[in-house]
Amino acid sequence: MISSRDGVAIHFQSEGHGPHVTLLHGVGSHLQAWDDVVAALRNDFTLLRYDLRGHGQSGKPPAPYHLDDYVADLAALLDAQSVARTTLVGFSFGGMIVSAFAARHPERVGKLAIVSAVAGRTLEQRAAVVKRADELAQGGAMMTVGAAVERWFTTEFRERHPDTVERQVQRVLGNDPAGYAAAYRVFAESEVIDELPRISCPTLVMTGEHDVNSTPAMARAMHERIRGSRLVILPRYRHSLLIEAAPAVVNELRAFLKNAA
Repeated sequence: MISSRDGVAIHFQSEGHGPHVTLLHGVGSHLQAWDDVVAALRNDFTLLRYDLRGHGQSGKPPAPYHLDDYVADLAALLDAQSVARTTLVGFSFGGMIVSAFAARHPERVGKLAIVSAVAGRTLEQRAAVVKRADELAQGGAMMTVGAAVERWFTTEFRERHPDTVERQVQRVLGNDPAGYAAAYRVFAESEVIDELPRISCPTLVMTGEHDVNSTPAMARAMHERIRGSRLVILPRYRHSLLIEAAPAVVNELRAFLKNAA
């Protein structure tokens, strides 16, 4: 554990050897979301991952939270680990955080991978996600998780791997209700699209072809605003790439991380 700038405890794990990479999970998840990626890459990279505030074993202070808090938590963790410069890989909400961090602290980011993230929401898209944030605040995760399963996984995967889907549902339902709701509010109401042109490091932008929230159109908008970035749209997949498409994600990340900047 380390303490952030405002005293919130941040739970983390670090393993492997080689160039340094920091992994940030999505809203409602925890650091174990990266298990498959870490298992595949730890022989070649030092992998630092942590529970975002409001999640897992990290602190869950009273709401409200702000995107600035998550950026500051990441800076505090890197400082505590004496990491001056890292590659950042963020999934979904984690992708929003790493984008903001890279724009605001370019000297600390060697490379950036933004996976299944959101930016440039339309008014309708923003209204839908804010509605889910309201439902979480009022009734907890049970209000939203049923519909979310269809956004997360393809029909084929749900039919063939019901146990995996159920584990993901239970993971979300197991969140601290107040911490999850506070974090989801940040995810729903924050926007990073205007910060993206300030990102100067090599960047990979990736999402699933049929992700209805972290859409290919959003990924293209990010790609267009980050000079020299690489865009990957994984055919067929929806949102939960770290679960359903883990081998494809690992292959893309390995190639990107090993490629000379």
